[in-house]
Amino acid sequence: MNLLQTPKMVFSFHEGWDEIIRIHPSVTHLFAWVVLPLSLLPPAMIYYAGGHHGDAFAPGVSPTQWHTAAGIFFVAQLLTVPAMAWLIHLIVTKTYSITASYHECFTLAAIAPIPLWLSSLALFVPSLLINMVIGILALFGSTGLIYHGVYALFHMRENLQALQMATVIAGAGLFAWLVLVQIVLMH
Repeated sequence: MNLLQTPKMVFSFHEGWDEIIRIHPSVTHLFAWVVLPLSLLPPAMIYYAGGHHGDAFAPGVSPTQWHTAAGIFFVAQLLTVPAMAWLIHLIVTKTYSITASYHECFTLAAIAPIPLWLSSLALFVPSLLINMVIGILALFGSTGLIYHGVYALFHMRENLQALQMATVIAGAGLFAWLVLVQIVLMH
């Protein structure tokens, strides 16, 4: 899988998705080469930002608290991706009666948060406003990946049904991401 194709995948049903379907990377491969390395970015950036300019985001929070939050955030992310895959599988198979494997659901759960993981690089900039704008753009990117991924990975033929499924999945994913952000803010 070529991560450089991710921007195209946000806007296309075929660019990048066809290659993923053809290659059919295993869950282990996706976890080791996509989830694990990219999920290191947010905790590393939280660690950096907390130690260098944490007061720009949360005045009075010590660097030690930021560093603890970074570690907890990392573990929580690693648990969230398989949990989201399970939830996507449940939504797709039970609510929409679509035949989908856990593998396909894990593929979507591993690819959808890529913009969110990459948006953490904005923490180099000590500005809450800039980070919020980039975070919102990343949410739009993840939503595009979910919509186009649902259509491609689950071999949909109806845009409306794919949009409905993507909306439910994106809502669940947004809730999960907000819980992860809350973990950082609580520590």
